[in-house]
Amino acid sequence: MSYDDVEILGMIGTADASETRAGDGAVIDPEYTIRFARAHEDGGFDRVLIGYGSGWPEGTQVAAAVAAHTERLGLLIAHRPGVVHPTLASRLFTTLDQFSRGRVALNIVTGSTDVEQRREGDYLPHDERYARTDEYLQILRGAWDSGDPRDFEGDYYRFEGFHPQVHPYEGRHLELFFGGSSPAAYSVGARHADTYMLWGEPLRETGEQIATVTELAAAAGRARRPRISVSFRPILGATDEAAWERAHRILDTITDGVGGAHNLRANQLHPRGVEPQNAGSQRLLAVAEKGELHDRCLWTPTAKAVGGGGNSTALVGSPETVAAALLDYIEIGVDTVLIRGYDPLQDAIDYGRDLLPLVRQELAHRKATRVERAVV
Repeated sequence: MSYDDVEILGMIGTADASETRAGDGAVIDPEYTIRFARAHEDGGFDRVLIGYGSGWPEGTQVAAAVAAHTERLGLLIAHRPGVVHPTLASRLFTTLDQFSRGRVALNIVTGSTDVEQRREGDYLPHDERYARTDEYLQILRGAWDSGDPRDFEGDYYRFEGFHPQVHPYEGRHLELFFGGSSPAAYSVGARHADTYMLWGEPLRETGEQIATVTELAAAAGRARRPRISVSFRPILGATDEAAWERAHRILDTITDGVGGAHNLRANQLHPRGVEPQNAGSQRLLAVAEKGELHDRCLWTPTAKAVGGGGNSTALVGSPETVAAALLDYIEIGVDTVLIRGYDPLQDAIDYGRDLLPLVRQELAHRKATRVERAVV
């Protein structure tokens, strides 16, 4: 692995709300959104994820606003295949990539629950959704990587003479991030993804998923597997003891349902009290059943409290402890970590000030040490 290539991602929302913050009911607060994005840029994050839900603000519009008020921050836009035609999608993202001067990447989210999919008129069953995504990504990649007119005839899409006039900025490779933990997801993502995104499981289980993606990528004829991203909810404190006190306060707040309006929004994807359909959430709940604390400081009660919804496992401790835990994952083959907090804006500021410098410093140290050993 290359310590130089490790990326640190955040996630932004359009209003000040979370599982622990009720917010004021606003769906879009433009000033807050820009402050949130700038906190990530100022803190040294490489990219921010802009999420997707059937009733949420539209991600490319959010990304365009953020691009206009930042200078270098990468824009990872969650996108659900099947909602718009891939020929239009290809131009949506290359147009934004041109205006942002090469800052766009896509996070492909094929879908979680049948109920959520049907809100946007999608009635395909789970595995067929992934078969459609397979075609969808073939079309996107072809549109971005070649300027020639093209025809396509598949099971889900058909067109003739498509000739896009807008391509990625300066001919760059527009990256595809991909999530999913079912066999169908592994198969499609291993073929197409530049980065495969996982939720925060213990080191052993994460290593098993990396091995699965590696094996399937090789079977698909790829020389190298996709990069691997893992997502966490760090809970920091000045000391480990202070962090654990804060963690239990956060858990109590989630359990009490204080973030009511936000929870209603989140529960569109992962309804509380309902057995999750998606494999990723099922895996998080299975980990939680095995125990509350794993490895150095991976804590699962927050995932259980929200029914396995989203990236919801926490890393709890001082900045030094959490940095060491993130580096444990990097050492087993993780290339990208996504971190977001329960106090979203303030946590992003704290991560940038207290956590990211420690991670970057240790990466540089390990790189230098490896070079010295190689020379000797």
